[in-house]
Amino acid sequence: MPKQQETAVYTHGHHESVLRSHTWRTAANSAAYLLGSLKPHMKVLDIGCGPGTITADLAELVPDGHVTGVDRAPGVLEQARATAAARGLDNVDFAVADVHALDYPDDTFCVVHAHQVLQHVGDPVAALREMRRVTKPGGFVAVRDADYAAMTWYPRVPGLDDWLELYRRVARANGGEPDAGRRLRSWALRAGFTEPRITAGSSTWTYATRDEREWWSGLWADRTVASAYAERATGGGHATEEQLKAVSGAWREWGGQEDGWFAVLHGEILCRKEDPADAVPA
Repeated sequence: MPKQQETAVYTHGHHESVLRSHTWRTAANSAAYLLGSLKPHMKVLDIGCGPGTITADLAELVPDGHVTGVDRAPGVLEQARATAAARGLDNVDFAVADVHALDYPDDTFCVVHAHQVLQHVGDPVAALREMRRVTKPGGFVAVRDADYAAMTWYPRVPGLDDWLELYRRVARANGGEPDAGRRLRSWALRAGFTEPRITAGSSTWTYATRDEREWWSGLWADRTVASAYAERATGGGHATEEQLKAVSGAWREWGGQEDGWFAVLHGEILCRKEDPADAVPA
């Protein structure tokens, strides 16, 4: 068995077709399970913040607190800073960081949040331990990840089966786990979180209207042939350029179906760190 990588390769990269998806994400459509636990004074760490749209939403939801967005890719942080500046936010900052080795003291943040991150790391349990370390007692670690094997669509355009098989193969070759959603609770238990402090759930993104189908199929059609994912698929010997073009065409074929429907399942965990103040005196 190959040695597990601690830090995996980010399969998608930051091509425009990827950021087209990332900039669509909001706290409402991507972190709804967390929002009821936020308080105005909280200090929040947003890991893997990308272009910062969720980060900015979180900052607006903790007006008396502060949000720090971190990402391994310095370039995308410039877009995140621009997002925050355009919204007039002064309670948010951004920095380069690795989830496996966060440069923050123990017990720093009220909430540590990661959206679509653990599927791309080589040791998600170690990452969760590090997230737990920098969370204050009584605070929350909040994680949401897609589960590729659970994605489903209609009609069954055959080329999309090829896309799913190829994507999962490339992601695993890069050191990640594309079916992360179903594993989050297990990883949290192994990272030291205990019942009943783990709330596990799920939610979906669904694309069914004409505009939604055009947007979702278009970004994947472009990503399949023009992003870092495409380079890793061909460079790793997983697919030829002709095979990628065929998969891209399948996406556009699906996107043109009047009865087309696509659902993305996500696993979610909200883990509360133990607080000694909760202990009942003997």
